[in-house]
Amino acid sequence: NIAFDDKSFQAVVTLALESQYVFPKDSSLKILTSGLLGEQYLGIEPGADDNNLVAGDTISSTQSAVVLENLISQFLFSKAAEPAAGNDGQGK
Repeated sequence: NIAFDDKSFQAVVTLALESQYVFPKDSSLKILTSGLLGEQYLGIEPGADDNNLVAGDTISSTQSAVVLENLISQFLFSKAAEPAAGNDGQGK
């Protein structure tokens, strides 16, 4: 289930794992993309804690999805901010 917490302005994801899969309590979640423009899914990065997650636990260590449009914008902005080739910034 995915819900929105209007107090923290964050998404709250409820995830049910089959009992055969166990992960340490300090595991983290990240939003991944299948291919360049594919579907998004949750990936679990296992931690190193001796105790495992149990029903009702909360994972607060998360990473956002990489948004392709944002990466392109950042790249273009950084290129536009670079001085032109052959211009040493002194008008020569």
